[in-house]
Amino acid sequence: MSMPQAEEIFPVVQLYLDGLYEGDTAKLRQVFHPASHLFSATGGKLVDVPFEQWCAMVQNRPAPRATGQGRQHDRILSVQFLAPTMAVVALNCAILPKVFTDCLTFIKLDGRWQVINKTYHFDLQPAG
Repeated sequence: MSMPQAEEIFPVVQLYLDGLYEGDTAKLRQVFHPASHLFSATGGKLVDVPFEQWCAMVQNRPAPRATGQGRQHDRILSVQFLAPTMAVVALNCAILPKVFTDCLTFIKLDGRWQVINKTYHFDLQPAG
């Protein structure tokens, strides 16, 4: 089995960024495996959010597109294929005032790439 190419995963990463920007949980459900979790070390404590709980949070907050936010923070930092069915993508995005660094762990199941784990960090952008 040969190693995948970045072109295989870029459309899934773009769908993730679009889903976040639009607040579209249908798009996010195409990207994330139902068993996935989101993790961070916010305030020095482990935050563990099951995927469906996160979807509810996304639905209940204003989408960046709806608030007129631009997409200048969207940036892929790295893509690593660690095995034919495993990849890690690091990226930046924003839901202002939070600017995120996300580490998405992908698995390839049923012929498609899916996020099984998201680990994130955010910084607050200064007002102004």
